[in-house]
Amino acid sequence: MARLDDAGDVLLAGPAVRAVRTLAAEVVFLAGPNGRAAAELLPGVDRVIEWHAPWIDHTPPPVSRNDVAGLVGRLRGVDEAVVLTSFHQSALPLALLLRLAGVRRITAISNDYPGSLLDVRHVVDESLDVPEAERMLAVAAAAGFVLPPDDDGKLAVQRPLPDISGLLGNSSGADTRTYVVVHPGTSAPARTWPAGLHRQAVLELAEDGHQVVVTGTERDLTAHVAGDVAIDLGGRTTLAELAALIEHAGVLVAGNTGPAHLAAAVGTPVVSLFAPVVPAARWAPYGVPTVLLGDQQAPCRGSRARACPVAGHPCLSQVTSEQVVKAVRELTQ
Repeated sequence: MARLDDAGDVLLAGPAVRAVRTLAAEVVFLAGPNGRAAAELLPGVDRVIEWHAPWIDHTPPPVSRNDVAGLVGRLRGVDEAVVLTSFHQSALPLALLLRLAGVRRITAISNDYPGSLLDVRHVVDESLDVPEAERMLAVAAAAGFVLPPDDDGKLAVQRPLPDISGLLGNSSGADTRTYVVVHPGTSAPARTWPAGLHRQAVLELAEDGHQVVVTGTERDLTAHVAGDVAIDLGGRTTLAELAALIEHAGVLVAGNTGPAHLAAAVGTPVVSLFAPVVPAARWAPYGVPTVLLGDQQAPCRGSRARACPVAGHPCLSQVTSEQVVKAVRELTQ
Protein backbone atom coordinates (compact mmCIF):
# COMPACT_ATOMS: atom_id res chain seq x y z
CA MET A 1 0.00 0.00 0.00
CA ALA A 2 1.13 3.54 -0.61
CA ARG A 3 0.35 6.97 0.79
CA LEU A 4 3.25 9.32 0.18
CA ASP A 5 2.35 12.57 1.95
CA ASP A 6 1.98 13.57 5.62
CA ALA A 7 1.35 11.82 8.94
CA GLY A 8 -2.32 12.76 9.15
CA ASP A 9 -2.96 11.44 5.65
CA VAL A 10 -1.30 8.15 6.56
CA LEU A 11 -3.32 7.81 9.77
CA LEU A 12 -6.51 8.30 7.76
CA ALA A 13 -5.43 5.36 5.57
CA GLY A 14 -5.61 3.05 8.59
CA PRO A 15 -9.04 1.51 7.89
CA ALA A 16 -7.98 0.77 4.30
CA VAL A 17 -4.81 -0.91 5.59
CA ARG A 18 -6.83 -3.13 7.89
CA ALA A 19 -9.14 -4.07 5.02
CA VAL A 20 -6.17 -5.14 2.90
CA ARG A 21 -4.66 -7.06 5.80
CA THR A 22 -7.73 -9.34 5.95
CA LEU A 23 -6.48 -11.12 2.82
CA ALA A 24 -2.81 -10.13 2.44
CA ALA A 25 -0.07 -12.30 3.90
CA GLU A 26 2.08 -9.18 4.38
CA VAL A 27 1.35 -5.47 4.11
CA VAL A 28 4.26 -3.30 3.01
CA PHE A 29 3.49 0.41 3.37
CA LEU A 30 5.26 2.91 1.09
CA ALA A 31 5.40 6.25 2.90
CA GLY A 32 7.10 9.60 2.50
CA PRO A 33 9.52 10.95 5.11
CA ASN A 34 6.73 12.92 6.79
CA GLY A 35 4.47 9.87 7.01
CA ARG A 36 6.82 7.07 7.97
CA ALA A 37 6.33 7.30 11.75
CA ALA A 38 2.55 7.27 11.28
CA ALA A 39 2.76 4.24 8.99
CA GLU A 40 4.72 2.39 11.67
CA LEU A 41 1.84 3.02 14.09
CA LEU A 42 -0.87 1.52 11.86
CA PRO A 43 -2.35 -1.86 12.83
CA GLY A 44 -1.85 -4.31 9.98
CA VAL A 45 1.39 -2.85 8.62
CA ASP A 46 4.24 -5.36 8.61
CA ARG A 47 6.98 -3.28 7.01
CA VAL A 48 7.48 0.34 5.94
CA ILE A 49 9.49 1.58 2.95
CA GLU A 50 10.28 5.29 2.97
CA TRP A 51 10.65 7.27 -0.27
CA HIS A 52 10.55 10.99 -1.00
CA ALA A 53 8.27 11.35 -4.04
CA PRO A 54 9.12 14.30 -6.33
CA TRP A 55 5.46 14.79 -7.33
CA ILE A 56 3.94 14.79 -3.82
CA ASP A 57 5.97 16.73 -1.27
CA HIS A 58 5.63 20.50 -0.80
CA THR A 59 9.44 20.70 -0.91
CA PRO A 60 9.98 18.13 -3.66
CA PRO A 61 13.42 16.69 -4.35
CA PRO A 62 14.74 16.67 -7.92
CA VAL A 63 13.98 13.62 -10.02
CA SER A 64 16.98 11.32 -9.79
CA ARG A 65 17.58 8.29 -11.99
CA ASN A 66 19.47 6.53 -9.20
CA ASP A 67 16.80 7.32 -6.61
CA VAL A 68 14.03 6.01 -8.84
CA ALA A 69 16.03 2.89 -9.67
CA GLY A 70 16.64 2.34 -5.99
CA LEU A 71 12.93 2.44 -5.22
CA VAL A 72 12.12 0.07 -8.08
CA GLY A 73 14.67 -2.37 -6.66
CA ARG A 74 13.21 -2.16 -3.15
CA LEU A 75 9.70 -2.82 -4.48
CA ARG A 76 10.62 -6.02 -6.31
CA GLY A 77 8.71 -8.95 -4.90
CA VAL A 78 5.57 -6.94 -4.15
CA ASP A 79 2.68 -8.74 -5.82
CA GLU A 80 -0.16 -6.22 -5.54
CA ALA A 81 -0.44 -2.51 -4.78
CA VAL A 82 -3.24 -0.26 -3.56
CA VAL A 83 -2.18 3.34 -4.20
CA LEU A 84 -3.90 5.92 -2.00
CA THR A 85 -3.94 9.58 -3.02
CA SER A 86 -5.67 12.82 -2.14
CA PHE A 87 -8.10 14.41 -4.61
CA HIS A 88 -5.37 16.72 -5.96
CA GLN A 89 -2.72 14.02 -6.45
CA SER A 90 -2.08 11.61 -9.30
CA ALA A 91 -1.46 7.92 -8.68
CA LEU A 92 -0.02 7.36 -12.14
CA PRO A 93 3.67 8.27 -11.58
CA LEU A 94 3.90 5.74 -8.77
CA ALA A 95 1.90 3.20 -10.78
CA LEU A 96 4.54 3.44 -13.53
CA LEU A 97 7.33 2.73 -11.04
CA LEU A 98 5.35 -0.15 -9.57
CA ARG A 99 5.01 -1.65 -13.04
CA LEU A 100 8.77 -1.34 -13.56
CA ALA A 101 9.20 -3.21 -10.26
CA GLY A 102 7.06 -6.05 -11.62
CA VAL A 103 3.96 -5.49 -9.48
CA ARG A 104 1.26 -7.70 -10.97
CA ARG A 105 -1.93 -5.84 -9.94
CA ILE A 106 -2.37 -2.15 -9.15
CA THR A 107 -5.48 -0.31 -7.91
CA ALA A 108 -5.89 3.45 -7.58
CA ILE A 109 -8.19 6.39 -8.17
CA SER A 110 -7.58 7.95 -11.56
CA ASN A 111 -9.85 10.31 -13.43
CA ASP A 112 -7.17 10.46 -16.13
CA TYR A 113 -6.85 7.60 -18.61
CA PRO A 114 -4.34 5.19 -17.00
CA GLY A 115 -3.63 2.93 -19.98
CA SER A 116 -1.86 -0.20 -18.77
CA LEU A 117 -0.66 1.40 -15.54
CA LEU A 118 -3.70 0.33 -13.52
CA ASP A 119 -5.58 -2.95 -13.35
CA VAL A 120 -8.40 -1.51 -11.24
CA ARG A 121 -9.23 2.09 -12.02
CA HIS A 122 -11.48 3.53 -9.34
CA VAL A 123 -13.27 6.65 -10.60
CA VAL A 124 -14.84 9.03 -8.07
CA ASP A 125 -16.84 12.23 -8.29
CA GLU A 126 -14.39 14.71 -6.79
CA SER A 127 -17.11 17.35 -6.44
CA LEU A 128 -18.50 15.32 -3.52
CA ASP A 129 -16.80 15.83 -0.15
CA VAL A 130 -16.38 12.32 1.24
CA PRO A 131 -14.38 11.84 4.47
CA GLU A 132 -10.84 10.94 3.48
CA ALA A 133 -10.80 7.72 5.52
CA GLU A 134 -13.92 6.51 3.70
CA ARG A 135 -12.56 7.59 0.33
CA MET A 136 -9.45 5.45 0.84
CA LEU A 137 -11.47 2.54 2.22
CA ALA A 138 -13.47 2.62 -1.02
CA VAL A 139 -10.23 2.21 -3.01
CA ALA A 140 -9.38 -0.89 -1.00
CA ALA A 141 -12.90 -2.22 -1.60
CA ALA A 142 -12.51 -1.65 -5.34
CA ALA A 143 -9.43 -3.87 -5.15
CA GLY A 144 -11.47 -6.55 -3.36
CA PHE A 145 -10.48 -5.86 0.25
CA VAL A 146 -13.21 -5.11 2.81
CA LEU A 147 -13.21 -4.73 6.58
CA PRO A 148 -14.47 -7.65 8.67
CA PRO A 149 -17.90 -7.21 10.31
CA ASP A 150 -16.37 -6.59 13.75
CA ASP A 151 -14.21 -3.67 12.54
CA ASP A 152 -15.93 -0.30 13.08
CA GLY A 153 -13.86 1.44 10.39
CA LYS A 154 -12.46 4.08 12.76
CA LEU A 155 -8.87 5.22 12.93
CA ALA A 156 -6.54 3.23 15.18
CA VAL A 157 -2.93 2.82 16.28
CA GLN A 158 -0.91 -0.21 17.32
CA ARG A 159 -0.84 -1.14 20.99
CA PRO A 160 0.72 -0.88 23.47
CA LEU A 161 1.63 2.79 23.34
CA PRO A 162 4.65 4.05 25.31
CA ASP A 163 4.55 4.90 29.01
CA ILE A 164 4.44 8.71 29.24
CA SER A 165 4.52 9.13 33.02
CA GLY A 166 8.11 10.32 32.86
CA LEU A 167 7.16 13.11 30.47
CA LEU A 168 4.34 14.44 32.60
CA GLY A 169 5.82 14.19 36.09
CA ASN A 170 3.75 13.99 39.24
CA SER A 171 1.20 16.66 38.26
CA SER A 172 -0.14 14.90 35.20
CA GLY A 173 -3.24 13.04 36.23
CA ALA A 174 -2.40 10.85 33.24
CA ASP A 175 -5.06 8.23 33.83
CA THR A 176 -7.95 10.51 34.64
CA ARG A 177 -8.24 12.69 31.52
CA THR A 178 -7.88 15.83 33.61
CA TYR A 179 -5.53 17.67 31.27
CA VAL A 180 -5.93 19.37 27.91
CA VAL A 181 -3.34 19.05 25.14
CA VAL A 182 -2.78 22.17 23.02
CA HIS A 183 -0.85 21.64 19.78
CA PRO A 184 -0.23 25.06 18.20
CA GLY A 185 1.82 24.10 15.14
CA THR A 186 0.66 23.03 11.68
CA SER A 187 2.40 22.17 8.44
CA ALA A 188 1.16 25.34 6.69
CA PRO A 189 0.72 28.94 7.88
CA ALA A 190 -2.76 29.13 6.33
CA ARG A 191 -3.93 26.47 8.80
CA THR A 192 -2.45 28.08 11.90
CA TRP A 193 -4.33 29.91 14.66
CA PRO A 194 -2.16 32.86 15.81
CA ALA A 195 0.40 32.09 18.52
CA GLY A 196 -0.82 34.93 20.72
CA LEU A 197 -4.34 33.53 20.75
CA HIS A 198 -2.97 30.08 21.58
CA ARG A 199 -1.10 31.59 24.53
CA GLN A 200 -4.21 33.41 25.73
CA ALA A 201 -6.30 30.23 25.43
CA VAL A 202 -3.76 28.28 27.49
CA LEU A 203 -3.90 30.95 30.20
CA GLU A 204 -7.71 30.91 30.24
CA LEU A 205 -7.86 27.12 30.24
CA ALA A 206 -5.57 27.09 33.27
CA GLU A 207 -7.77 29.70 34.95
CA ASP A 208 -10.75 27.46 34.18
CA GLY A 209 -9.15 24.67 36.21
CA HIS A 210 -7.47 22.61 33.49
CA GLN A 211 -3.94 21.24 33.53
CA VAL A 212 -2.58 22.15 30.07
CA VAL A 213 0.15 20.36 28.12
CA VAL A 214 1.62 22.04 25.03
CA THR A 215 3.12 19.85 22.31
CA GLY A 216 4.82 20.28 18.95
CA THR A 217 8.17 20.28 17.18
CA GLU A 218 8.75 24.06 17.17
CA ARG A 219 10.27 24.67 20.60
CA ASP A 220 10.16 28.47 20.45
CA LEU A 221 6.46 28.31 19.60
CA THR A 222 5.56 25.80 22.32
CA ALA A 223 7.53 27.72 24.93
CA HIS A 224 5.73 30.94 24.01
CA VAL A 225 2.31 29.28 24.07
CA ALA A 226 2.93 27.41 27.34
CA GLY A 227 4.26 30.45 29.16
CA ASP A 228 4.57 29.71 32.88
CA VAL A 229 1.15 28.05 33.26
CA ALA A 230 1.44 24.87 31.14
CA ILE A 231 3.74 21.88 30.72
CA ASP A 232 5.88 22.48 27.64
CA LEU A 233 6.74 19.22 25.82
CA GLY A 234 7.91 20.92 22.63
CA GLY A 235 10.37 18.69 20.78
CA ARG A 236 10.26 16.02 23.47
CA THR A 237 7.86 13.38 22.10
CA THR A 238 7.97 10.76 19.41
CA LEU A 239 4.77 10.28 17.44
CA ALA A 240 3.94 7.19 19.50
CA GLU A 241 4.50 9.13 22.74
CA LEU A 242 2.33 11.95 21.41
CA ALA A 243 -0.41 9.38 20.71
CA ALA A 244 -0.21 8.14 24.31
CA LEU A 245 -0.23 11.69 25.64
CA ILE A 246 -3.31 12.60 23.61
CA GLU A 247 -5.06 9.35 24.53
CA HIS A 248 -4.91 10.23 28.23
CA ALA A 249 -6.08 13.83 27.67
CA GLY A 250 -9.63 15.02 28.07
CA VAL A 251 -9.46 16.92 24.79
CA LEU A 252 -6.99 18.06 22.14
CA VAL A 253 -6.95 21.64 20.81
CA ALA A 254 -5.31 21.67 17.37
CA GLY A 255 -5.57 22.86 13.81
CA ASN A 256 -5.99 20.71 10.72
CA THR A 257 -2.79 18.79 11.29
CA GLY A 258 -1.54 15.28 12.04
CA PRO A 259 -2.16 15.27 15.81
CA ALA A 260 -5.87 15.94 15.21
CA HIS A 261 -6.02 12.64 13.31
CA LEU A 262 -3.89 11.02 16.00
CA ALA A 263 -6.55 12.09 18.50
CA ALA A 264 -9.19 10.42 16.35
CA ALA A 265 -7.08 7.26 16.30
CA VAL A 266 -6.96 7.10 20.12
CA GLY A 267 -10.55 8.24 20.71
CA THR A 268 -9.91 11.69 22.19
CA PRO A 269 -12.31 14.59 21.44
CA VAL A 270 -10.94 17.52 19.44
CA VAL A 271 -11.43 21.27 19.40
CA SER A 272 -10.55 21.72 15.73
CA LEU A 273 -9.26 25.13 14.66
CA PHE A 274 -10.01 24.42 11.03
CA ALA A 275 -9.10 26.72 8.14
CA PRO A 276 -11.37 26.01 5.14
CA VAL A 277 -8.53 25.92 2.58
CA VAL A 278 -9.51 22.24 2.35
CA PRO A 279 -13.03 20.96 3.12
CA ALA A 280 -13.76 20.03 6.72
CA ALA A 281 -16.16 17.39 5.40
CA ARG A 282 -13.10 15.55 4.08
CA TRP A 283 -10.46 16.39 6.64
CA ALA A 284 -12.03 17.11 10.04
CA PRO A 285 -11.16 14.61 12.83
CA TYR A 286 -12.89 11.36 11.91
CA GLY A 287 -15.14 9.42 14.24
CA VAL A 288 -14.63 11.36 17.50
CA PRO A 289 -16.60 14.19 19.16
CA THR A 290 -15.40 17.45 17.59
CA VAL A 291 -16.13 21.14 17.92
CA LEU A 292 -15.20 22.84 14.65
CA LEU A 293 -14.06 26.46 14.98
CA GLY A 294 -13.20 28.80 12.12
CA ASP A 295 -15.21 30.47 9.37
CA GLN A 296 -15.87 27.66 6.90
CA GLN A 297 -17.28 30.15 4.35
CA ALA A 298 -14.23 32.44 4.33
CA PRO A 299 -12.87 33.62 0.95
CA CYS A 300 -9.97 31.15 1.17
CA ARG A 301 -12.43 28.25 1.09
CA GLY A 302 -11.24 25.39 -1.11
CA SER A 303 -8.10 27.22 -2.24
CA ARG A 304 -5.64 24.62 -0.86
CA ALA A 305 -3.45 27.60 0.00
CA ARG A 306 -0.47 27.03 2.28
CA ALA A 307 0.04 30.74 2.94
CA CYS A 308 -3.14 32.67 3.71
CA PRO A 309 -4.37 34.45 0.54
CA VAL A 310 -6.65 36.84 2.50
CA ALA A 311 -5.33 39.81 4.47
CA GLY A 312 -5.64 39.32 8.21
CA HIS A 313 -6.20 35.56 8.04
CA PRO A 314 -9.89 36.09 8.98
CA CYS A 315 -11.01 32.46 8.91
CA LEU A 316 -9.02 31.72 12.07
CA SER A 317 -7.88 35.04 13.53
CA GLN A 318 -11.50 35.85 14.41
CA VAL A 319 -11.76 32.73 16.59
CA THR A 320 -11.41 33.87 20.21
CA SER A 321 -9.75 32.20 23.15
CA GLU A 322 -13.13 32.33 24.91
CA GLN A 323 -14.62 30.18 22.15
CA VAL A 324 -11.87 27.60 22.63
CA VAL A 325 -12.41 27.46 26.40
CA LYS A 326 -16.16 27.07 25.87
CA ALA A 327 -15.56 24.25 23.36
CA VAL A 328 -13.26 22.45 25.79
CA ARG A 329 -15.92 22.71 28.48
CA GLU A 330 -18.49 21.29 26.06
CA LEU A 331 -16.32 18.28 25.25
CA THR A 332 -15.15 17.54 28.80
CA GLN A 333 -18.39 17.90 30.76
